[in-house]
Amino acid sequence: MTNIILETIVNRRSTRKFTEATPEKEALELVVKAGRYAPSGGNSQSCHFVVITNREVLDSLKAAVKHEFSLMTSDENTYKSIANSIRLSKKGTYDFIYNAPVLIIVTNKKGYGNAMADSSCALMNMMLAADSIGLGSCWINQLHWLDDNSAVRELLLKLGIDDDETVCGSLALGYPSVDKAAPLERTGNQVDYIE
Repeated sequence: MTNIILETIVNRRSTRKFTEATPEKEALELVVKAGRYAPSGGNSQSCHFVVITNREVLDSLKAAVKHEFSLMTSDENTYKSIANSIRLSKKGTYDFIYNAPVLIIVTNKKGYGNAMADSSCALMNMMLAADSIGLGSCWINQLHWLDDNSAVRELLLKLGIDDDETVCGSLALGYPSVDKAAPLERTGNQVDYIE
């Protein structure tokens, strides 16, 4: 039996190389709709989606993120993705959204116990929806990591993110400029059946 949802889940890959073309508004609306229909604790529906296609805004965010990471230091205990962000920022080559033409920032209420879970469900729904219509996507954590950084926070507030919201994750989105790799065999993610 063929199951299109399971096929999409298994075959979806993160995209880190995009064309310059911005997806059509209808495609973006479909992706965001998938996020809005994700489950939420107590049906709170408290995610806030900020969809950015404006190149100047994207460039401002990229510059701010690169600058703030370039001021940081790392050591052997630093999470490897953060250490990589710092290293590339110091080199001046860092583009945290992989030159994607779209960034969708997902926020939720500060202090809400299900903020990350609800936002994660929304982000995953959007990644699957994007893949199903030929778009590539990649989960982006940098704005989450810099959520309390005053320079980045100032930019986020200008984009309509409220003081009482926290960035839970973002999604780089666009048309992939490379062919999708084959699914990787899963060797981790242990499963135990108790029968």
